[in-house]
Amino acid sequence: MYLSEYGYLSPRVRNPQSGHLMSEETMTKAIMEFQAFASLNLTGELDDDTLHMMSLPRCGVRDKVGVSTYSRAKRYALQGSRWKVKDLTYRISKYPRGLSRSETDDEVSRAFSVWSEVTPLTFSKKSSGQVHIDIRFEVGEHGDGDPFDGPGGTLAHAFFPIYGGDAHFDDSERWTVRSSKGTNLFQVAAHEFGHSLGLSHSDVRSALMAPFYRGYDAYFQLDSDDIEGIQTLYGSKTSSDPGPGADDEGDDDNTGAGSGKPTSTLKPPAATTQQPATPEGDPELCNDGTIDAIFNSAEGVTYVFKGAHYWKLTEDGIAANYPKLISKSWPGLPNNIDAAFTYKNGKTYFFKGSKYWKFSGKKVDGDYPKDINEGFTGIPDNIQAAMVWGGNGKIYFFKGSKFWRFDPTQKPPVKSTYPKPISNWEGIPDNIDDALQYTNGYTYFFKNGQYWRFNDRTFSMDTADPPFPRVAGYWWFGCRPESKANLRTKSKEPATSASNYIPTLADLRNEHHLNQNIDVGDLWMDAG
Repeated sequence: MYLSEYGYLSPRVRNPQSGHLMSEETMTKAIMEFQAFASLNLTGELDDDTLHMMSLPRCGVRDKVGVSTYSRAKRYALQGSRWKVKDLTYRISKYPRGLSRSETDDEVSRAFSVWSEVTPLTFSKKSSGQVHIDIRFEVGEHGDGDPFDGPGGTLAHAFFPIYGGDAHFDDSERWTVRSSKGTNLFQVAAHEFGHSLGLSHSDVRSALMAPFYRGYDAYFQLDSDDIEGIQTLYGSKTSSDPGPGADDEGDDDNTGAGSGKPTSTLKPPAATTQQPATPEGDPELCNDGTIDAIFNSAEGVTYVFKGAHYWKLTEDGIAANYPKLISKSWPGLPNNIDAAFTYKNGKTYFFKGSKYWKFSGKKVDGDYPKDINEGFTGIPDNIQAAMVWGGNGKIYFFKGSKFWRFDPTQKPPVKSTYPKPISNWEGIPDNIDDALQYTNGYTYFFKNGQYWRFNDRTFSMDTADPPFPRVAGYWWFGCRPESKANLRTKSKEPATSASNYIPTLADLRNEHHLNQNIDVGDLWMDAG
């Protein structure tokens, strides 16, 4: 009934006039989809963690409604409709029994302001006449075919713009104001109004638009996932037209804080109009393909760092006029960095030794460097690789034969069960140079001029012809191969005779696009 009510099974399961028989495979798949959405381990069974999550108070809107705008990663989802005007009106046509009218008015106004602060939208309260959003506090069956269930369970539900935008709250709940007791009206209302504006549920646990009620937060702020979602619909506060766009204000030094800036590209970076490097490729990278770091910028550009230089990658290899000096483009950043990644707040983090730097684009974002143990508690010094893994949006650090998972939304951000062996990433060697989740949905690991492609669905090294590891120089940097055997590795493994075709760099970018419905929660690695 729960899985059916929230979109994981057919609504026919809930039909009281008929029985419904389903296969074990269907039930297991539905449970795993819920576990993935709730960032649980994917067991396919109703284990204690899953049952606990299902028992939590939550929003009554189905989880499986909207379409993620970039479903490779865990991101906001849009239902598909939005208001065509910026100035919206609302009315509270039925007030709660447990709060005064003035308290309710204030909390509802605060909840709307959460969204008006990051978009061009305005919200005006009216006492009569037609309004865009009607707000009511009801109990049980209240005329919309979706009855409330009493205290706990479903707290509220709201309709998307195409269905009118109205928001209903269960008046059986003990609604409270600025208190950890009862159910906090402000946070529930802010969530429901997100639906009224066109947002579906997010599978980012720290987001306001996650479906589960998480209690009163005295220092509430929107997650960057919420901001990016709403600004995709209506634009940013300073934007003149609705649509995709965001500003770069509001960020702080917490990697979990929202900036309002788009957090990652929605498609692979387009091929540059500049001429690619010569067929021989760049001498420094082609003579020795070992790198210090590789990462995607917030704009979707892939950069490679090595020594004092960096390169911009294109569909064909290296962009013209590269390499360039790191010190010229990223002022204050040292040479020979250890690792780098761009987080969902749009900031890029660089690591070397015991220090790290945060940049907004190519401008240092604050007083840096800082100690790693200050900003990334639980992560050791002298790391070798770092990346944000799209499977669950968490930050992974690698050093020697171990890896750490860093989650800035949790306390502590690194669980006591870490570090864990890199061998949990099946087929990936120790002492890697760096790692990257590329825009085609695969994760790549680099070491000593070679690279491995990791399949995030099977949790193992991918299989292909030529097999992995492959030579990074040809496949990534546009170097001319000496022979097809060299496209594989310098190992003794013979080349197959299946084809004389030598793939191009564009093939690398396009040859394998995952089914874009990847929700893998905290994955098998957490199970060891």
